Amino acid sequence: MNSLEANIRNNKTKGELNTIRNNDEVPAIIYGGTEQNEKISVSKKNLKSSIDKENFLSNIITLNVNGKSQNVLPREVIYDVLSDEPIHVDFLRIIPGIKIKIEIPVEFINHENSPGLKRGGVLNIVRRKVELNCPSEKIPEKLTIDLDGVDIGESFKISSVKLDPEVVPTIQGRDFVIATLAAPTVMKEPEKPAETTEGEEGAEGAEAATTDGEKPAAEGDKKEGDDKKTDDKKSADKKPTEEKK
Repeated sequence: MNSLEANIRNNKTKGELNTIRNNDEVPAIIYGGTEQNEKISVSKKNLKSSIDKENFLSNIITLNVNGKSQNVLPREVIYDVLSDEPIHVDFLRIIPGIKIKIEIPVEFINHENSPGLKRGGVLNIVRRKVELNCPSEKIPEKLTIDLDGVDIGESFKISSVKLDPEVVPTIQGRDFVIATLAAPTVMKEPEKPAETTEGEEGAEGAEAATTDGEKPAAEGDKKEGDDKKTDDKKSADKKPTEEKK
């Protein structure tokens, strides 16, 4: 449990409030229960360190106010719109038996032991926080979901989370889903069309090609040597002319 040192503040004017902030202190208030509200201030440095820790608004903190310790729950942090520095905090007293509504974060463990994740499954988180109605002294730090042995197609509902009998979800009447382990979604790339190399003959040219790679002569074309054969035939058919005596 985290703890913070706090001091009583008795400022009455806005100028005194600004002085507190200029001294690296953050004004705060403690409320709830039968006791009166307490005006306090806490160190900005220590407060920011606590805020940086996980789930600040759902963790119980011990405030040490002038030597007196009390457990509180941070309910709201107000930030400066320009510097984004905390300028005020509300703390709720933890009083046994008093029920409050609070959002509790969900934690998933044993990712490495999930066969579904090993096969490429995707963990779809529907709710990263679940709002609960519970006694202030029984606020769970987090809701844990174990992924050990979980396969694709399985889902996690609020009924699968172990809760104290006095701790109940604010959503009633249905067993709502917190997360599912879905099958991987793979985008199939379209097949590329076959490319022909430069100078390669098309299908029609390939069918028309002869076995030795030469193109067949077109109708009416003369083959190499045809002219010579024709001339030789004409010479043979022609009778020699007799010399005149």
